[in-house]
Amino acid sequence: MTQTIKEPVLSENISDEKIQEVLEKYDADSKVRKYNSKKLIIFVSILCILYSLFHLYTTFNPLPTLLMRSIHLLFAMGLVFLLYPTYGKQGRDKIPVYDWLLFGLCLVSCGYLFMEYEEIMTARGGIPNTFDIAVAIMTVLLVLETARRVTGWILPLLALAFLSYPFFSHQAWLPRIMMTRPFDLGDIFGQLYLKTEGLFSTAIGASVQYIFLFILFGSFLAKSGMGQFFNDLALALAGHRQGGPAKVAVISSAFMGSINGSAVANVVGTGAFTIPLMKKIGYEKNFAGAVEASASIGGQILPPVMGASAFIMAETTGISYVTIALAAIIPALLYFLGVIMQVHFRAGRTNLKGIPKPDLPRVKEVFKEGGHLILPLIGLIVLLGSGMPVAHAAFWTIIMTIVVSALRKNTRMSFKDILLALEDGTRQSLSTVIACGVVGIIIGVVNLTSFGATLTSAITTLGSNSLFLTLFLTMIASIILGMGLPSIPAYIITATMVAPALADFGVPVLVAHMFVFYFGIFANITPPVALASFAGAGLSGGSPMKTGFISIRLALAGFIVPYIFVYAPEMLLINPTGLPMNATEFPFASPFNIITVTVSSIIGVIGIGAAIEGYFKTNVNIVLRLVLAVGSLLLIIPEFYTDIIGIITVLGIFAFNTLQAKKQLKNA
Repeated sequence: MTQTIKEPVLSENISDEKIQEVLEKYDADSKVRKYNSKKLIIFVSILCILYSLFHLYTTFNPLPTLLMRSIHLLFAMGLVFLLYPTYGKQGRDKIPVYDWLLFGLCLVSCGYLFMEYEEIMTARGGIPNTFDIAVAIMTVLLVLETARRVTGWILPLLALAFLSYPFFSHQAWLPRIMMTRPFDLGDIFGQLYLKTEGLFSTAIGASVQYIFLFILFGSFLAKSGMGQFFNDLALALAGHRQGGPAKVAVISSAFMGSINGSAVANVVGTGAFTIPLMKKIGYEKNFAGAVEASASIGGQILPPVMGASAFIMAETTGISYVTIALAAIIPALLYFLGVIMQVHFRAGRTNLKGIPKPDLPRVKEVFKEGGHLILPLIGLIVLLGSGMPVAHAAFWTIIMTIVVSALRKNTRMSFKDILLALEDGTRQSLSTVIACGVVGIIIGVVNLTSFGATLTSAITTLGSNSLFLTLFLTMIASIILGMGLPSIPAYIITATMVAPALADFGVPVLVAHMFVFYFGIFANITPPVALASFAGAGLSGGSPMKTGFISIRLALAGFIVPYIFVYAPEMLLINPTGLPMNATEFPFASPFNIITVTVSSIIGVIGIGAAIEGYFKTNVNIVLRLVLAVGSLLLIIPEFYTDIIGIITVLGIFAFNTLQAKKQLKNA
């Protein structure tokens, strides 16, 4: 799509070399090989394209569950050995012999399951023999190595810690609550390799059915020019306003983050454009990086796609995608309102202007050039709302993207573009597929040893029968478990490990999963391991830790909103009263209750933003900032009397501050 913004605004744009440097530093799956052999390039490209075509074909012609999931994971592992170097500084222009060998072992593991499938399912009844165990151990080691290459050390080390547990979980020196029966190699590796409760668990199942297809959908959208359309639209809508570039960053990152599902990639992709603009008009470099980071992680909670996590939540909980997407709307909008109000108040306090309108595209022009690209997203919502299976909806939306892109010459996809989209979709999916496989190790151990119930019991005990304290401990556990992980595996781990802790307090399953989902994602901006914030700092030239703490401040509404919808599920548009805790269908809450909790939360979020920045229409002194913060928190607490006190406090301070501003303007 043709860039419509005028060149002077882009004079300080970040170089491609800097973008790649930041990506490789904070996003392990960007460290790919660049072959010097044309034959090798073509060979690997063909493998990637075939992988995508296989998934499109099996959308309507699925294989048996274990075989389908094994092809999905094991072939992806093989591609990782071809595409990713063993270590960062290794030469990337060729594939070492041992990586060809590892690629072959992945194919052997997959082929073994195919050859022995009937025997495993019938004659052996899932009980492994010696050769099964040997292949299983080999496969687990291969999964851990591929995870190290594409996600870094954190996830495989976490998986190894869980994998070690059943080997000593029967020892008398353990606390009684953690003790289990003894397990042998057959128990452990049979669970991980021969059943759909380990490597090939629901995590990989969700990757096969939903995640891969939506990553592929995002790849086709990118080739059609959707990213440029979102950037131009955000510029046209908000670029000229007070602190405009920061608002552009929030809006464009929200759109793209919802589709691509990777916070770090989104920070780098949109931040390369927005961070220089923010710095150009006067935003401090740490703040600019933090705006991009906090907005990018927010994209993961924004419907309709939610970085594909909504579909995993549907798979995990049994709740329909439509219910989850509707429930996520108000919390997501409150989150972005909180970020936008802080950048707005910061701009007002430091007198930062927007970009001159003549240098910006006009909304009408933007829609004329690329407005048709929204049609696939609308089509996706319509198809899902009509009850079409998610995988089928994703397939037809990809086809729709190709067709719709042809409506204008500047977005039309050639046959080569289609092939590149198929290849890029596979490449972009590998880190998520491998992460889901490694998460399967954790899930397998949890199911085998009932460790999840142990952790749930520990959190509940520490919570001392207090819902609020249990929520706080669950939040901390979710942030720790999510550190350094992509949003999808972070959610799967937190949903498996800590969401059940909320069940003892009667928290509905949808509310519990949304709660841990939020905090697993926010681990990406929470120091000491805040990859999205660190990537933002890398682009802005700021301090990684300072950028991380500013990101938390900008995302403060997101840390509060989950507590609101636990105590007031009306924010999720549902009424769980009288339903069983594990209900999968909910009636809508009354419009009055939805409006009440939403309006009070909106005013509270704006108040918190003003209190943090010390500005509304003019500067707010420290005493009034504290009062404003307390009043805002009272508004957010879902009680009638706290709402009344809060609204009087917040609106009173807003009115007083507005009068102060008018008086200052008159005396100026």
